[in-house]
Amino acid sequence: MKTKIYLFGSLLAVGLLTTSCAEDFLDQENTTSPNAETFFNSDEAIDQAMYPLYNYVWHSFNDKAYYGMGDGRANNITAQYSDYIYPYTNFNETSLSPGLQDAWGALYSVVAQASNALNNIKTRSTSNVSEEAKTRGMAEARFMRGVAYWYIASLWGDAIIYNNTSDLVNNYVIPASPQIDVMEFAVRDLEYAAANLPETSPASGRVNKYSAYGMLSRVYLSMAGLTTDGQYDGTNAATDFNRGTRNTYYLDLAKKAALKVVEESSFDLMDEYGDLFKIENNNCKEDMFQLQWNQGSTDAIGWGCNQTITSYFGWSTMVCDGTNWGGATYCSWDLFKEYEDYDKRKHESVAWYGEEYPELNTRGGGYVYGKSEDAGSQGANIRKYVVGTIDDNGVSYKQSSGINTHMLRLAEVYLNLAEAILGNDQSTRDQTALYYFNKLRTRAGLATKSSITYEDLRHERRVELAFEGQYWYDLLRRSYYKQQEVINYLNNQDRNASYYDAETHKYKLDEDWTNPGPGVGVATERSLRLPYSDADQNRNHYLQTDGNGKLQTVPYQFGEREVSEEELFN
Repeated sequence: MKTKIYLFGSLLAVGLLTTSCAEDFLDQENTTSPNAETFFNSDEAIDQAMYPLYNYVWHSFNDKAYYGMGDGRANNITAQYSDYIYPYTNFNETSLSPGLQDAWGALYSVVAQASNALNNIKTRSTSNVSEEAKTRGMAEARFMRGVAYWYIASLWGDAIIYNNTSDLVNNYVIPASPQIDVMEFAVRDLEYAAANLPETSPASGRVNKYSAYGMLSRVYLSMAGLTTDGQYDGTNAATDFNRGTRNTYYLDLAKKAALKVVEESSFDLMDEYGDLFKIENNNCKEDMFQLQWNQGSTDAIGWGCNQTITSYFGWSTMVCDGTNWGGATYCSWDLFKEYEDYDKRKHESVAWYGEEYPELNTRGGGYVYGKSEDAGSQGANIRKYVVGTIDDNGVSYKQSSGINTHMLRLAEVYLNLAEAILGNDQSTRDQTALYYFNKLRTRAGLATKSSITYEDLRHERRVELAFEGQYWYDLLRRSYYKQQEVINYLNNQDRNASYYDAETHKYKLDEDWTNPGPGVGVATERSLRLPYSDADQNRNHYLQTDGNGKLQTVPYQFGEREVSEEELFN
């Protein structure tokens, strides 16, 4: 008999959900029973406690918010008829919009699972558990919690911080802390992870020390915009979001963290960009953190351990097994026209008229977009994460494609490094920045550059990481110190634009389209943060905002820093 396992306030112990493991999640030991008190009796048990942190608790975020908020809101995706995208890309979302509660709940599920694992390792580990296993388990859990809090701080700003699950279960009506404190909490978790995770992953798909350094290079860049001079101490949170410069202390830390990865780790670029998005290359040498999804029918693996993104991007049963809603999601005109001529990444990211995909529809002799069947009516479809049917790859089933979700790639760390080096300058000819920046352009088949500007970095990040849930956060990071520039950029995008001419098969902006596009509102300062869902506000009145969308917050009381800069970088 299968036991339903509840997340909040419980420990979920399941086997690692990689492509080589197809165990039924619901058939695992139910550790919500009193046996949880004796579960932590071996090093293996500590490892098992980490496994749900790679998929189950992330599922609702992956299913809706990963692309909806990361790419939809940034206008990489046009989706006039997708409930989980158009409210956000149109800047007319409300506290009742679909997906808000899912995203918030999923990220706090990660926080709850990580915090619960941490507390159980500390209090319930028997003498059979080695100190090495305890430290590794706590570092891995804090990596996940730190990543979740970075997303929470980025999307909502002010949020609730806690590190004891049982306390929150007993009293979840507590005030939020300001955004900068939430981000600082993420920093401290990730710094602990960087200092205590092993240099090599204990198993395929699991994070290591350099995964944490890579994530720190991302989060330090956020902190550079949210603070003024020096290390955050509770008094130097930025208040002028149009000041035009960033805190050089955190820019330097971002550089140091990225250099740790590129100089010391075994991560390396894949030779071909397209190979990153093949099922057989899950957990490849370039991937520093992936969500791990089981392969096979949801009848066999259970809901919550399956990859659903393909269903939202796949536009036809010829390219996606069973369920496909990709007829409602298109590559935006803004993104489509931004690809340079001969950029190899376009073919692997976007499907447009005449492009050939022999790995799709193999039973029918391959797939040619717009010729194998009619092309999309609004524009080009999204190719990335569309991996074919079960006939093509042997593992894809309805709403369960089997490809992992890219959360952090080495390519991003290269770009983080270049951005940190550029800092507050207009341009840079720094050889280290150019070397790593140009490695990505060379792989894409493009000419190298002899200097880098912010615009170069913005462009490169957009096309390199398209549909990987990152572009909105790039814009947010810029808004911490050049807010009006970002708002102007958002309002000058061609949102909800159709651009395909079915008669000529040409891609050009529809002559009938007018700015700002169907249903698109005006972006304002408030657009840079998501509203709290109505359901969450009703549960906790401290999440109810004033007329300006602001919360009444309480500063978080941090203790002494656990990890020093010297420990991290010397």
